[in-house]
Amino acid sequence: MTQNFIPQNSEYKISSVEVTASCPSNIALIKYWGKYEGQIPANPSISYTLNHCHTITKIEFFADEPFSVQTFLAGKEEVKFAEKIEKYFKNIELYLPWILKGKYIIKTENTFPHSSGIASSASGFGAIAKCLMDFDDIFSNGIEKEFKTKKASFLARLGSGSACRSLYDGLVVWGETDEVMGSSDLFAVQYPNEKIHPVFKNFNDWVLLIHEGQKTVSSTVGHGLMDANPYAERRFQEARENFVPMKEILKTGDLQKFIQLVEHEALTLHAMMMMSEPAFILMKTGTMEVINKIWNFRKETNLPLFFTLDAGANVHLLFPNNGQENEIKSYIESELLQHTQNGGVVKDVMRF
Repeated sequence: MTQNFIPQNSEYKISSVEVTASCPSNIALIKYWGKYEGQIPANPSISYTLNHCHTITKIEFFADEPFSVQTFLAGKEEVKFAEKIEKYFKNIELYLPWILKGKYIIKTENTFPHSSGIASSASGFGAIAKCLMDFDDIFSNGIEKEFKTKKASFLARLGSGSACRSLYDGLVVWGETDEVMGSSDLFAVQYPNEKIHPVFKNFNDWVLLIHEGQKTVSSTVGHGLMDANPYAERRFQEARENFVPMKEILKTGDLQKFIQLVEHEALTLHAMMMMSEPAFILMKTGTMEVINKIWNFRKETNLPLFFTLDAGANVHLLFPNNGQENEIKSYIESELLQHTQNGGVVKDVMRF
């Protein structure tokens, strides 16, 4: 399948050019945690694409200059990130034969706080991949739009696995599963909109910034620890199996079962961390306090406020716009914001 992304006898006319691209982040509902060589996921995942939380990247390409990369994040030069991007560009030369034939200046910024529990690597590599495919489009004199997006998803995956999901709006699947036609380990696909109940198309995601510092264990290290985790294979199988009820839930609009499955997936992700060797815990005291308050609130009011977690301490609060959202928002602001580090919250919605 990778052969489809290797250019066949393409003639490139490279020139100095500048492009800018924006790419949103995403939040997984069925989690991806554990991978094989070549950024192949150990299990399929499904995510919501966010609407407001974007990375905006401008890349200046200087043709026929010695290959080098300079990167700037919010105006500050980041040498370590430049080294990472240089390595990434060398790894994808097979798919973009022109990529090492020039100098790059990359300027990027996020519309959300750094270390906020929103996947900046997903939106960041998604934006870079979109820029690269814009270059490829220019240098090859035209690429079919659908293929261009698919190849951008493929390339984004090679930088950051979950980034491949950020190339599409709505619900997005990465990883081969019999439950979703066309799904692949190599790129993401959009979950069919016509198979999604309306209740799931108008959702909020408010991220409580419980901890704004760096994580004690990076996601890269965490994925690697799954290789020796004695519960890993069962976890991978469970994630595959969870696509069966998820497919039915999305079709029927069963919000209660959706809540149960999404929260279970979030807690399972962190359970895998606790059962790694060495074990590690990314949740903080505030994380647990928020989770318990959400459960009590839902029990007392029967209102659909629930959570998911990324690989960190911050809590993604999920709730639909179904006429009950104002009461939920008031509760978040009066009872849950107190558990954040600095009163921080990022308010977003799902992008459809």
